[in-house]
Amino acid sequence: MTRPRQLADTPSLTATVPRQLVHRAAVAETFLTGWRRTGADRFTVSAQWPRAHGLHVSPDWVAYDPLLVVETIRQSGTLVAHAEYEVPLERQFVLNEFRVSTVPGTLALGPLPAEPEVELLFTDVQYRGGHPAAARYTAHVLRGATRVATADVAFACVSGPVYRRLRGGRTPETVTAVPVPPGVPADTVDRALPTDVVLAPTDRPGRWQLRVNTAHPVFFDHPLDHVPGMLLLESARQAVLLETSGKRVPTAYHAVFHRYGELDEPIWIETRDGPGTDVQVVGVQGESTVFACLVGTAGS
Repeated sequence: MTRPRQLADTPSLTATVPRQLVHRAAVAETFLTGWRRTGADRFTVSAQWPRAHGLHVSPDWVAYDPLLVVETIRQSGTLVAHAEYEVPLERQFVLNEFRVSTVPGTLALGPLPAEPEVELLFTDVQYRGGHPAAARYTAHVLRGATRVATADVAFACVSGPVYRRLRGGRTPETVTAVPVPPGVPADTVDRALPTDVVLAPTDRPGRWQLRVNTAHPVFFDHPLDHVPGMLLLESARQAVLLETSGKRVPTAYHAVFHRYGELDEPIWIETRDGPGTDVQVVGVQGESTVFACLVGTAGS
């Protein structure tokens, strides 16, 4: 007689955290499964990474992309801000700086979804009106005993009225994105689908137009009145692959976000030489720099 499978023979039961706590509309794009406080301003967040994902898993299902680490860390900080520091859900988060470095060789897919943990330490928490208005946190991402990545993140939280003043009346309903130009070939940026290409060629070497498709289900998981930071980071990733003809792949990002990227004006993505094998990527809109990102690379 066949022995019935016991719960001990199966993976532990897991559910994602409420998607609202990580600013996601889709449960499928919610990667966190829980959290606990481990000390004063210290927390551990658990996550699960899917074995297949249009953006965050390589087309051959061999490795997770470092930007999945970025999104997991972003979600972790947002979750803790709401759940532990009581930032109201209606507050808007403004990302100021994101520095992350991944360890090559630690992002390989296994036979089961990876279940990393993110160790967070919040510092420089600034309060206004009884709620956090800005903070910084460091993060260490672990797969078992293996460190996958380290990060340092700075963000601000603003109320609805302040955000509306910052945006000057722009809302997802009142702003129309510029037409999406034809993109570079998908295989040149290690993408399986043309719809995941975020750069369009121009007549200048090292310069592309950002393709802002507000129908994209990951970058625009919900309606926005501006270009999201993850789309800008993906543009940096793809720009590095194009600049190096795929010979080097991004492993680290140090991004500083200077202003909102507007949907109704073109954004130009440019590459410049960085120190060593790093590549500097800058997003320009009009006469202003939207973001600057120093991308660390490794040989492919």
